[in-house]
Amino acid sequence: MSSSDEFKLCDCGSLLLNVTTSTLTKAQRRWRIAYTAIYSARVMLSLVREIISESASQHPSVISHLPHYVALDVEPSSTEHWGAKVSSSSAPKIDQKRLVKTVKEKDLVSLGDLGGVEGVAAALGTNPENGIRDDDKEAMKRQEMFGTNTYRKPPPKGLLYFVLDAFKDTTILILLVCATLSLGFGIKEHGAAEGWYEGGSIFVAVFLVVVVSALSNFRQETQFDKLSKISNNIKVEVVRGGRRQQISIFDLVVGDVVFLNIGDQIPADGLFLDGFSLQVDESSMTGESDHVEVDASRNPFLFSGSKVADGYARMLVASVGMDTAWGEMMSSITSDNNERTPLQARLDKLTSSIGKVGLAVAFLVLVVLLIRYFTGNTKDDNGHKEYTGSKTDVDDILNSIVRIVAAAVTIVVVAIPEGLPLAVTLTLAYSMKRMMADQAMVRKLSACETMGSATVICTDKTGTLTLNQMKVTKFCLGQESIKEDHANIIAPSVLELFYQGVGLNTTGSVCKAVSGSVPEFSGSPTEKAILSWAVLGLGMDMEKMKQNYSILHVETFNSEKKRSGVSVRIKADGTIHQHWKGAAEMIVAMCSQYYESNGIIRPMNEDGRSKIEMIIQSMAASSLRCIAFAHKQVSEAEIEYDDQSGETHQRIKEDGLTLLGIVGLKDPCRQGVKNAVEACQSAGVDIKMITGDNVFTAKAIATECGILGPDYHEESGEVVEGIEFRNYTPVERKEKVDTIRVMARSSPFDKLLMVQCLKQKGHVVAVTGDGTNDAPALKEADIGLSMGIQGTEVAKESSDIVILDDNFSSVATVLRWGRCVYNNIQKFIQFQLTVNVAALVINFIAAVSAGEVPLTTVQLLWVNLIMDTLGALALATDRPTKELMQKPPVGRTEPLITNIMWRNLLAQALYQIAILLILQFRGESIFNVSERVKDTMIFNTFVLCQVFNEFNARKLEKQNVFQGILKNRLFLGIVGITIILQVVMVEFLKKFADTEKLKLWQWGVCILIAAFSWPIAWFVKLIPVSNKPLFNYLKRSR
Repeated sequence: MSSSDEFKLCDCGSLLLNVTTSTLTKAQRRWRIAYTAIYSARVMLSLVREIISESASQHPSVISHLPHYVALDVEPSSTEHWGAKVSSSSAPKIDQKRLVKTVKEKDLVSLGDLGGVEGVAAALGTNPENGIRDDDKEAMKRQEMFGTNTYRKPPPKGLLYFVLDAFKDTTILILLVCATLSLGFGIKEHGAAEGWYEGGSIFVAVFLVVVVSALSNFRQETQFDKLSKISNNIKVEVVRGGRRQQISIFDLVVGDVVFLNIGDQIPADGLFLDGFSLQVDESSMTGESDHVEVDASRNPFLFSGSKVADGYARMLVASVGMDTAWGEMMSSITSDNNERTPLQARLDKLTSSIGKVGLAVAFLVLVVLLIRYFTGNTKDDNGHKEYTGSKTDVDDILNSIVRIVAAAVTIVVVAIPEGLPLAVTLTLAYSMKRMMADQAMVRKLSACETMGSATVICTDKTGTLTLNQMKVTKFCLGQESIKEDHANIIAPSVLELFYQGVGLNTTGSVCKAVSGSVPEFSGSPTEKAILSWAVLGLGMDMEKMKQNYSILHVETFNSEKKRSGVSVRIKADGTIHQHWKGAAEMIVAMCSQYYESNGIIRPMNEDGRSKIEMIIQSMAASSLRCIAFAHKQVSEAEIEYDDQSGETHQRIKEDGLTLLGIVGLKDPCRQGVKNAVEACQSAGVDIKMITGDNVFTAKAIATECGILGPDYHEESGEVVEGIEFRNYTPVERKEKVDTIRVMARSSPFDKLLMVQCLKQKGHVVAVTGDGTNDAPALKEADIGLSMGIQGTEVAKESSDIVILDDNFSSVATVLRWGRCVYNNIQKFIQFQLTVNVAALVINFIAAVSAGEVPLTTVQLLWVNLIMDTLGALALATDRPTKELMQKPPVGRTEPLITNIMWRNLLAQALYQIAILLILQFRGESIFNVSERVKDTMIFNTFVLCQVFNEFNARKLEKQNVFQGILKNRLFLGIVGITIILQVVMVEFLKKFADTEKLKLWQWGVCILIAAFSWPIAWFVKLIPVSNKPLFNYLKRSR
């Protein structure tokens, strides 16, 4: 159709315009407007196509993608909900590649070509106020078109990787070489049917050790991956269908409208829709530490992975997942879970030291056995000399040497406690999983074990000790208390100012409910409480406020300023009003007069000020959080600006204000928090409350929670204000920091100062935090605990553990788990070192004196499997007990192996050495059995000793080792499996394990000898030991 035809049609349409409106019904008038709109749009589009036809191929634009029709969606006029009004045909029409490139390159020209931010929103089918439609089909359609907000990760390590990794162990490789040589010589000497037993047995034993180790490591890797996915699942606040809601970052789609506040991580690449004072930290993307200012005109571009440093805004999502720069970068990074915790590092040293001893013993055994063999002091199974000089076959010599080397290498395998790192990994992974169920998500492994050593916990008040469920329970206007049902006595002029101060100076929002009469409030708990009070109690209409006022400037709230401000212009008369809202005593200090309920303004003289301050103190003493509102009307000439270069950054006046009123918000203490505080205090952990609230509120809550005792008095120095603590000299701070229980009106810097001071005094400090400004203190602390609900993403990233329910009781649970991790590892160390000492001494003495080792290579590998993997599983998975919270903290300098552990392990090792050496040298004559039966009994007794000793290791100090044993089914299961496998080894794998079948009475003897370790452990625990570490005595003796 030509453009002339278009105009003819347009002329036909104009006939309708000449029809007088008096002859039309309301419905007919609507159709006339629609008809006119259709033809006008078609004419305009035809003109545009002619103008851009030449350059369309080189510069594709949004216009070329628009449909050649106008869609109408006829809906009943009574429908109020925007989500129902969006046409089903409003599919996004935009060149996505061009949009992605525009945002990534910060190309303002290209953005202008796309119609600016509004044009992009329209092309994406997004209503800037109400977002996209709120239904799953819409989200899925957008995910299909633009992709999901996830990035490609390198494939996780498979089981084969861990199997191959296990084979990199030098001792395993030496054993495989020995097994290969043994297999070759065996087959050559005895034939394939009989000769494979020894070499094949070593192969099978090595394979078992490798597979069990690989399976264990693979399981832990999978566990860490799952936890990593959970920690990356950030909640994002969006508006869909006009309703503000939280969704997973992975469910975010192109076209979504996202709310951004201080501390938030920007979840995708996008464009600035509206907001105030927005500054973004792009250091994670660009490396630049300076904050970038974002606004609608000069820089509307926002990048995924950046953090909001100041202000607030709404963002239009332009690209997600792999289309963002962050997605591209993250997909190339392999997650590394090989983090070495301090305890693992200490255990690595211990393992290395024991390994050196093992190598020395193995070398001595090798030399002794070789000397005895070549001097003819060893005999074969038939009693003949194994080496007879030149008469001995070369194959026999090589076979014997291989057997001796294999025995020496196996001693090294048994001596090196590679189970220690495995035990740490197992217990950390197990505790991480259990802590997740107990509302604590571990971000850094080291925090699990460090938390067990914590001596001080510095906690926030709001949301941690309290429920963070705010409600306005008291309202004072001037010196007058206003009851809930007496809002109508307030003068309309004062009420209007309150509406301004509440409705426009907020980061929260009010959404009219689709069904029901109560609106939906969103924002922080404080904002929601104040908005709810203003709307339901004072009759504020939020929509009307937005229509009647334009916001000129916003000062966002942060924990340092403890207030937020707004400058607004009334559209009707152009007058400018400035409002402050924040901590009551700070706002009152900025005021020189106050309003009464009748609208009269009174000067705030000394008497009036002291009365208002008494009102604040009275509210605070009732555990209320006090928020004050102040106002000032200014002219254009009175407006002040921050920078002198131009009128860009307004400054809201901070003096000469008029006090509007004060509200008191009740935030009740959490149930069970007092018990949790008492549990920590009885465990020797000092609890300090650090809050931004005033000193009276802080004292009231601290007393209610049990942080301040009944014997508290003002002169005790237990309660200080942040400014007071800040102004102490470093020496004074060190002197007084241990006494302080509560720090009120504190800034994030005060919290950091306290953490540094406590660490200087040798404390292990845990700190809770939720704000962006808490990040330095969270990083400085030994254990940073961020809040999962109220915590910003900046705080979470700076922390080691995220408390998912923001509850102090969960902090106490983390402390209990931290001690459990440390305790479980100590149990395993005691168990493993007993085996190491016994095996080394027995083999060394037997090799030197008798020229042979009583435990074969396969048998020693089996013992290694029992004590390393199965032992670690059994002892590393004990759950926390009440006794753990009745001991003082471990602290920084406590040795890993305590005197109690030395006492226990030396007693058991000496018993095992004594009994097995008696069996080695006198077993045949005592029990009247053959040498092979005697060797089998030695092997069987040694393994059973470890099984019984596993029970002893469960309790390091308590004599009753069976307490709570039925609760640990895994322990009982592993002990059962070990015994069954041992029976199979002895009775059915004769050639594989080089054993003989034992009679029932011989089994009884082995069990009786092994069971004797229980009464020994019981009596040994009666022996008192010094608290002074053993090695301190050795150092002094030198």
